[in-house]
Amino acid sequence: MAKKTKKIETPIDQRETFVSIQKSFADSDLSVSEKLATLYALQQADTAIDKILQLRGELPVEVENLETEIAELKAKAARIAEIIEEYTKSITENKHNITECDAQIEKYKSQLENIANSREYDSLNKEIENQGYVRQIAEKNIYETKECILEKKAELETVKEKISVKTDDLKAKKEELETIVESTSKEEEKLRANRETCAAKIDARTMSAYDHIRKSSNNRLAVVSVFNNNACGGCFNTIAPQKLIDIASNRKMIICEYCGRILVNPDFE
Repeated sequence: MAKKTKKIETPIDQRETFVSIQKSFADSDLSVSEKLATLYALQQADTAIDKILQLRGELPVEVENLETEIAELKAKAARIAEIIEEYTKSITENKHNITECDAQIEKYKSQLENIANSREYDSLNKEIENQGYVRQIAEKNIYETKECILEKKAELETVKEKISVKTDDLKAKKEELETIVESTSKEEEKLRANRETCAAKIDARTMSAYDHIRKSSNNRLAVVSVFNNNACGGCFNTIAPQKLIDIASNRKMIICEYCGRILVNPDFE
C-alpha cells in the first residue's frame, strides 16, 4: 500500500507578496471566487477603519505627548521646590550661626573686663574678630541664598505657567478626541468584527502577503477592483484585455504587473 506523501509547509516570510503565493492561492477550503470576495471585503473593512483613524489624525499621539510633557514639567517643578526648601533650611542654619556668633562675641567682650594680662587681652580680641568673620560669612550666605531663592521661585512660576497652558491644551485635545471616538466607536467596532470574520477565513500565508502589501503601499490598498473598466484601482495603469477576462471570471488570482496588488471583479462592490 503506497504511503501518502506529507505536504511540507514552508515557513511564512513576513515579506510575502501575492506573487510569491500565486501558485498556492487555490489551496484553500474556499473557492478562488469566495477567497477573492473575502479578501476584497477584508480590504473594504480595513479601508473604512483607516478613514476613522485618519479622522482622529494625530490627536492620540498629541495627547500622549502632552501627558508626557506635563509629567516632566511637574517633576521639574517638584525638584525646584525641593531646592527652594533646601535654600530656606540653609538660611535658617546661617541665622542660627549668627545668633551663636553674637552670643560668643558678647561673652568674649564681657571677659575683656576681667583680663589679667595683655596676652589674654589679645587672645580675646582675636576670638571676637574671628567670630565677626564667621558672622559676615553667614550674612553673605543668607544674602546670596535669598537671591537664589528669588531666581528659583521665578523659574518655578514659569514652569507652573507652562503646566497650566499644557493642561488646558491637553483637556481640549482629550475632549476633541473623546468626541470623535464616541461618534465612531460603534462603527469601528462593527468594522473590526467584520474584519476579524474575513481574516479568519483567509490562510496565514495569504494574510501575511496582504498585510505586507498594505504596509508597503501609500494608499494601504492590497486588493482593488478594476477602475474605469480597464485600469488597476490601485496604481491606475491599464490592464491587458486577457487579464480583464480572467478577472471577470473570478476563477484566478490576477495580480497587477505594475504594483503587485490583487485585482478583483468590480461586481464585488
